[in-house]
Amino acid sequence: YIHRTDSNPSFLLTFNFKYTFSSYYQHSSPIAAMFILAYIFIFLMCMIGNMLVGVIVLKNRQMRTVTNMFILNLAISDLLVGIFCMPTTLVDNLITGWPFDNAMCKMSGLVQGMSVSSSVFTLVAIAVERFRCIVYPFRQKLTLRKALITIVIIWVLALIIMCPSAVTLTVIRDEYHFMVDAYNNSYPLYSCWEAWPDKGMRKIYTTVLFSHIYVAPLTLIVIMYARIAFKLFKSSAPIGGSQSEENEGRRVSKRKVKVINMLIIVALFFTLSWLPLWTLMLLTDYGNLTEYQLNVITVYIFPFAHWLAFFNSSINPIIYGYFNENFRRGFQEAFKVQLCYVENKHKDTYSERNNTGFLFGARNRIFVEAIGLFPLRNGRIAHHGLMVEDLDNTGCSHNNVSVPAWDV
Repeated sequence: YIHRTDSNPSFLLTFNFKYTFSSYYQHSSPIAAMFILAYIFIFLMCMIGNMLVGVIVLKNRQMRTVTNMFILNLAISDLLVGIFCMPTTLVDNLITGWPFDNAMCKMSGLVQGMSVSSSVFTLVAIAVERFRCIVYPFRQKLTLRKALITIVIIWVLALIIMCPSAVTLTVIRDEYHFMVDAYNNSYPLYSCWEAWPDKGMRKIYTTVLFSHIYVAPLTLIVIMYARIAFKLFKSSAPIGGSQSEENEGRRVSKRKVKVINMLIIVALFFTLSWLPLWTLMLLTDYGNLTEYQLNVITVYIFPFAHWLAFFNSSINPIIYGYFNENFRRGFQEAFKVQLCYVENKHKDTYSERNNTGFLFGARNRIFVEAIGLFPLRNGRIAHHGLMVEDLDNTGCSHNNVSVPAWDV
C-alpha cells in the first residue's frame, strides 16, 4: 500500500493501492524446457504432416475428390493454427503477461477462433457429404465446384462468428501489477484479453461459441454417423448376382466402412482435444474462482489444455496415413524420394572421389534428415487409381503399384 502526504500540513492525500509483483518467467527452467520441447514436437508434426497432405491432394488428380477437398481445408486450418497460434501461445504461457503488440493479440485470437470454427464446420460438411452418399445414394452427389463454394461459406461463417472476439481483443496495461526479472528489474504488465463493456456479455459470447462451434456441430456429426453406421450394417452384398459381383460388393462395403471409421476418429479426436480448453474457459467465466485458483489454472492447466488442443492439428495427417492407403502411399513416396535423392547423391560423390584416388569402405553411413516438403516427382496417375512408384529396400527401383481411389 502507498501512503502519500503533501508538503502542506493542511492538505493530506492518502492512496490505498495494492501493487503486485510477479516473476518474469512463470515456470522453472525444467518445466519451461518441457513445455518448449512439447510445443516444438507438435509444431513440426503439424507443419510437415499437413503440408504433405496438401501436396498429395493437389498434385494427384485422382485425389481431388469432394471429401479430400474438405480434408485439404482441415489441413489448411491446422497449418494456420501451427503458424499463428502455437508460437505466440507458447511464449504467452512461459512469460507473465502478453509480450507482443495489439495487432498480434487480435491476429492470434482471430486466427485460432476461425481455424477451430472452420475445422468443426468442415467436419460437419464431411459428415453431410458422407450421409448423402451412403444413406441416400441415388440423390445428386455434391460436385467439386459445390464443395469449393461450401468451403468458402465455411470460412465466411467462421469470420462472422469470431468478429466480436477480434473487435474486443486488446492489449491492456495493468497499472498495479508488475513483472520482476532475475536482476530485480521491474517491467509493466500487459495482458491480451477480451475487453467487453460488461462481464455478462463475455459470458453470453462464450456460451454462444461453445454451443455453435462445439456442442451443436458435434451433436449433428454423431447423429449423422450413427445413421451411416446403421445403413452400412443393414445393407448386404448383392443377392442373386455372380460370385465376382458379391465379392466386389463386399470389397466396396469394407472400403466404405474404413473411410467412415477414419472420419469418425478424426471427429472424436477433435472432440476430446478441445474439451479441456472449453471446460476451462467456461469455468473461468462461470466458476467464481478465487484469485489463487485462477492463478493455478492460468499458469499450469491452461498451457496443457492449449497443447492438447493444438495436438489435434498435428494428429490428423497420422490418422489419414493409418486409415487411407492413398495418403499412406503418398507419405511413403515423399520420404522415399528424399532418401533416394540423398543415396544417389552419395553414390555420385563416392564415384567422383574414387576416380580421383580417394577410396571409401562399403560401410559408409548416410544420415538423412527428412524435415522438408518433398516433391512427389515419381507419382503417376493410372486409369483406375493412384499410381505410385514402390521403392524397395534395396534401392530406388520402379515397381508400379496401383492403389484404388479411396473416396467411394
